[in-house]
Amino acid sequence: MTPTPTPADRLIVALDLPSGAEAETLIALLGERVSWFKIGYQLLPLGGYEMARRLHARGKRVFVDAKLLDIGATVERGTRSIAQNGADMLTVHADPDTIRGAVAGRGDTGLEVFVVTVLTSWDQKSLSAHGIDTPLEGLVLRRAEMAAEHGANGVIASAEEARAIRERFGDRLSIVTPGIRPKGAAADDQKRIVTPEDAIRAGADRLVVGRPIVKAPAPAEAAGAILAEIASA
Repeated sequence: MTPTPTPADRLIVALDLPSGAEAETLIALLGERVSWFKIGYQLLPLGGYEMARRLHARGKRVFVDAKLLDIGATVERGTRSIAQNGADMLTVHADPDTIRGAVAGRGDTGLEVFVVTVLTSWDQKSLSAHGIDTPLEGLVLRRAEMAAEHGANGVIASAEEARAIRERFGDRLSIVTPGIRPKGAAADDQKRIVTPEDAIRAGADRLVVGRPIVKAPAPAEAAGAILAEIASA
């Protein structure tokens, strides 16, 4: 029987910081409260993969937010390299060949492959600007279907679509939700945002939180408040 995830299992802190030293300072401040960390575009070129290895060796879990998109053979080789660097989770874009390449590249390493559906900074107007007339929720569900069809572990999706994904796919797909803002926090550049409690209630398995913790005067307290919101759900 799968154990019930704890609030710490559900929170992923985004290390969206300009240097590895600042990221290490934040990690130290958060201590044992946080189990998961996301390393994305800002840190990956600045020793991010080495940091992934160090975190993994310390018992932390690492989400490499690389958002790969290329022909399958190239993605397969890239994924194999990322898996060797201590990553536990990797993002790719919603393209069948890309997803298949990532699934093949992870082999038996246990790396989880997650498919980006629609960025939480986009809305229907953003889709129209790209010549996409499909309703936003319909596009998210189509891309979730690609993830399920081609062997991905789950999807990255707004909580606004999490309920529809859960109803369509049940437990076949895990849902990781960015664009999380605690009650009273600024939206910043996100358009489709929800609170931690609402995201969990909508069906999200894990939440990615960046600025509300990273930019907080007391990051450990901010993380604790979000963990309490998760627990209350």
